[in-house]
Amino acid sequence: MDLETFEQLMTPAGQLLLSEVAARAGIESDLALGTRLRKTYQPGFVAAAVTQNHLRGKAVAKFGDDAARLYFTHDALEQSTRMSVATHRASRLASTGAEAVVDLGCGIGGDLIALARAGLEVRGVEKDPVRAAIATANLRSLDLTGEVVCADARDVTIGRDEVAFIDPARRDGRGRTFSTADLQPPWDWVRQLLAGRAVAKVMPGLAHDAVPTGVEAEWVSDGGDLVEACLWGVPFATTDRRSTVLPSGAGLVAAGEPAAVAEVGAYLYEPDDAVIRAGLVSELAATIGGWLPDGHIAYVSSDHADTTPLARGFRIVDELPFREKPLKAALQVRRVGTLTIKKRGVDIVPEEVVRRMKLKGPNKALVVMTRVQGQGRAFLVERL
Repeated sequence: MDLETFEQLMTPAGQLLLSEVAARAGIESDLALGTRLRKTYQPGFVAAAVTQNHLRGKAVAKFGDDAARLYFTHDALEQSTRMSVATHRASRLASTGAEAVVDLGCGIGGDLIALARAGLEVRGVEKDPVRAAIATANLRSLDLTGEVVCADARDVTIGRDEVAFIDPARRDGRGRTFSTADLQPPWDWVRQLLAGRAVAKVMPGLAHDAVPTGVEAEWVSDGGDLVEACLWGVPFATTDRRSTVLPSGAGLVAAGEPAAVAEVGAYLYEPDDAVIRAGLVSELAATIGGWLPDGHIAYVSSDHADTTPLARGFRIVDELPFREKPLKAALQVRRVGTLTIKKRGVDIVPEEVVRRMKLKGPNKALVVMTRVQGQGRAFLVERL
């Protein structure tokens, strides 16, 4: 979508067209609706309105009920932060006493919305004119105040009272990038910002040794999905590593005390990916009175049930043979026909193992295959 088309959508005629598309979508086919509307409106204008309606439907997963009032492009929606995550980050920033934020590369304004709702004065900077216009419109659509300027983030002066927020682009000409060397704006520039009052959203696969000295790295998951690492500049850092699990908001911080390693107990826990990426499995074990079955595997065990949001819990029903042939025999005795295998730290492909077994029977089973103190073990488990 170009800037002229978006500006047309913002006119009274454009708003009327969007309303009609929204009202008739699902009642008329896209083809019939488009054909009818093109008798009144320019084809490109109709296509933009129909696309916008589709994007609003997709955006509900990230923006909830607000999606119906917001504006998007395909790429910008894909790159936008989930509102639940943006709200968590904005609330934490507001709790530091910050009053104003400049979003350096604000895209269509998803983070600006969360920051403004947290009571912060917001200013967005976006070099793409279409995204800058959309960000402005999105703030206005939700009756939020804020300014958006079309400029390169590196050319903007950051106010003395402003916290800098930066979400470097993680895509290049080949697609998504997993290296800080390919981020835009450049990683060195982001590192310089983080020496002061700044917050950066980066890829969740960020290596621990890439975190600048004195900066706090917070790995965040939402609904079980690991979504980002948030870097808190030196003035905001309260620990070196943290994990946060949404929607509960439960979290862990680095303590540095290694957990004990011992035989598997009555229960087994699979830490949330945010806990694992933050390197806080030992800290999780401490919170539930548990230990590690293996010092190199991200499982925790204990002798009591705990429904912590930081991990998925399983009750160990029985230990089964680890090798495939006797494991199959043990499952056949239990008349298992539907098998799910969870594996960690062992060289198997669960789907291939299940396929080779060709099990038949009325029962279902969940088996964990992992290492315990260096040895392969298999456990029949039930989810807590």
